[in-house]
Amino acid sequence: MNTCKIVLLILFLGYVVTYSQSETKKATKDSLSFRTSEIVISALRYPEKKIEVPMAISTISRTDILLSKSTGIEEALQNVPGVLAQSRAGSNDVRVTIRGFGARGAGDRSNSGTSRGIKFYWNGIPQTEPDGRTSFDFLDMNAVEDIEVIRSNASAIWGNAAGGVISFSTIPDFQKSSLEIVGQGGSYGYNSLFAKANSKMESGFLNTTFSKSKYDGWRQNSESERYLFNLAMLSNLSENTNMKVFLSGVSNKFNIPGPLTIDTYNNAPDSANDYYLKRKERRFNRAVQMGINLEHNFNENNVVSGMFFVNPKYLQRSERNTFRDFVRYHLGGNINYKNNYEISETIKNILLIGLDEQYQDGSILFYNLDDKAERGSTLKDNKREGANSAGLFLQDELVFSDKISAILGVRYDDVTYYSESFIAGDKLENRSFSKVTPKFAISYRLNETHSLYVNYGGGIEVPAGNETDPAPYLGMDTLHLINPLLEPIVSTTYEIGSKNYDYFESGLIDMLHYEIAAFLINTENEIIPYKGGKFYFSAGKTQRIGGEVGIGGKFFKSLDLSVNLTYMKSKYVDYKIDSVYYSASKAGIYGDYSDNSIAGIPELMYFVKLKYVPTFFDNVFIEGSCQGVGEYYVDDANEYNNPSFTIFNLKFGTAQAIKLFDNLGVNLYFSINNLLDAKYSSSAFINPDKQAGTNLPYYLEPGLPRNFQFGLSVNFN
Repeated sequence: MNTCKIVLLILFLGYVVTYSQSETKKATKDSLSFRTSEIVISALRYPEKKIEVPMAISTISRTDILLSKSTGIEEALQNVPGVLAQSRAGSNDVRVTIRGFGARGAGDRSNSGTSRGIKFYWNGIPQTEPDGRTSFDFLDMNAVEDIEVIRSNASAIWGNAAGGVISFSTIPDFQKSSLEIVGQGGSYGYNSLFAKANSKMESGFLNTTFSKSKYDGWRQNSESERYLFNLAMLSNLSENTNMKVFLSGVSNKFNIPGPLTIDTYNNAPDSANDYYLKRKERRFNRAVQMGINLEHNFNENNVVSGMFFVNPKYLQRSERNTFRDFVRYHLGGNINYKNNYEISETIKNILLIGLDEQYQDGSILFYNLDDKAERGSTLKDNKREGANSAGLFLQDELVFSDKISAILGVRYDDVTYYSESFIAGDKLENRSFSKVTPKFAISYRLNETHSLYVNYGGGIEVPAGNETDPAPYLGMDTLHLINPLLEPIVSTTYEIGSKNYDYFESGLIDMLHYEIAAFLINTENEIIPYKGGKFYFSAGKTQRIGGEVGIGGKFFKSLDLSVNLTYMKSKYVDYKIDSVYYSASKAGIYGDYSDNSIAGIPELMYFVKLKYVPTFFDNVFIEGSCQGVGEYYVDDANEYNNPSFTIFNLKFGTAQAIKLFDNLGVNLYFSINNLLDAKYSSSAFINPDKQAGTNLPYYLEPGLPRNFQFGLSVNFN
């Protein structure tokens, strides 16, 4: 990196940290006016105070996101109870699970760079496709202002694959004209440049961002490079009508090093899987995303809102010994009607009715790989893969004396797949999955800062499109394009919890808060990958029971402490599989995995962060954190496990912008990640393939050794 780029990096980084922290300090210093209990969220698809919503919900502000690596989302999510977010190779390929939902999203068959079982939104636009898969191409943490994480099963209002919901927003709370420039650099060739411009207009607000990041990788075949543009425009069309317009474009290329056997992991953790290296396994995604949101208030009691988006994509992959060209178009939207009605002076009613629709279709061309792992000249298949997801929901909330909220909801979802092979001459084949999911929740507010809640919710998660291929058994591949044996995951969640936020005027304790939740999740038809994801089946029944605790506080006006802990026991309650699907000679021989632990879900996770900003010099900070993940099995037979690990990180820098002029501030930071250079596996393939000859499974994905990161930012306002 030459001197010019370093200077530009410094300018870029200075802006991000300066703007956010200087604005936050104006609003909150010495007043504690930023009250967590007053945070307004959209978990119920309309604004409501976080303390009042009867669900387990975490919020992440911009000050929590700043001073972290921008390419992946794992750092932003690591302080959320119940969430396991792991970078698989150091780029934006991240494995995310919430209370075990999404655990199978590790393995082969296009799982790299995507998530399962969790719904993701970017400025209200679904990043999750109709079949439940999510790509992280558009998620740039430098651009994010806040994040909402719903940890409860939320299918009754958010639809398919809503075992959890993660929503990102780039719209700042303080809308003023400013320019922000950020630069980052670090170990293994990591560098990024980011710029953001905000403009306050007479009847609206304009926000634009551009970022470029590059990473050489510490493992073989783990390089990545991404260019990303975002535009958001807010406009008041009239006194009662608001419009939001969003436009994004991305070019995202990343290589995939793949899983290792235990022998290779111990002796050469920086190497790539032999097959992945030979094939130069990679993804090259180029996409555009456009969305428009309109909200009209007929009066103070009746509101109609609607959103429409279109998302064309061109995707290229080297995968499973073929080169693949995808052309896809993804479009959809929603319309919601909300009615507020005062039944009496002490009883209010909020009715919400809505419709969601998403459709994705397009062609896939399969070519051979040439001797350089590029697209060969032989067209092996020409397929069409499409999916449509439609959902209709109704939710009613009764509020008694601003103390008790009771929510009753129901949703109907229908997801249909379409598959067709033009070369094979197969006729169009389709299959639909549908389900009605209920919801009931009640919240009781002891006072304005303390609430208790009980939550019951149903869930549906259909198999993702690339999980519907039939099993290689007795010619089934010639009979079906869509696996007839798969059924949707049907889940039921029982949850009880409490939220409390207390503020003090004493010199010892400034603020204390906690969030506690206990849950029981029963599922039927858990979708399980086999042979490294070559095909999928449905398990009979599973159960997860656990608890989450998140505690935080501010002491002596200088010390911030946050601790979260998750403990969860997960097991297959009823799970038998006919071995014929592995070998025709084993017909009638069943493997019984009942009472085994569910693959991919650790029992214990914790995160501790301590930040110190001295009162005598509040321009600087020092922060230490510790992340721990317990061991978990990676196969249904519980023969192989991903070992437990604990990682320590250290970070220091400026706690608030250093003002060079009245409207110009600079920030900087430096971090040491994996301070003790622990050796660990950050992610694992589920039910993995085995190495020929040794019969050792390929499943370990080594985490980064000790690495460094620095950043500088400049803010003009």
